[in-house]
Amino acid sequence: MSKKTAVEWLVEQVNSDCLNSSFIRPDLIKQAKAIEKVNSEISFFAGYNYEGGHPIDEHEEYYTQTYGKSNS
Repeated sequence: MSKKTAVEWLVEQVNSDCLNSSFIRPDLIKQAKAIEKVNSEISFFAGYNYEGGHPIDEHEEYYTQTYGKSNS
């Protein structure tokens, strides 16, 4: 079971509110998830000692294990 990103949580809250007739457009959700993923990558690299490693591949693995498949 993967965790929810902040964007996924927000979309779920807004889109499930029966009193609120507005929904977040899918294109905006996709863009927000892409931004969130970049921010996660920056944070990952800031705290990661990647001496001899492959930080890009390892971030993808970290993100997938933590949040599931990326929708960006």
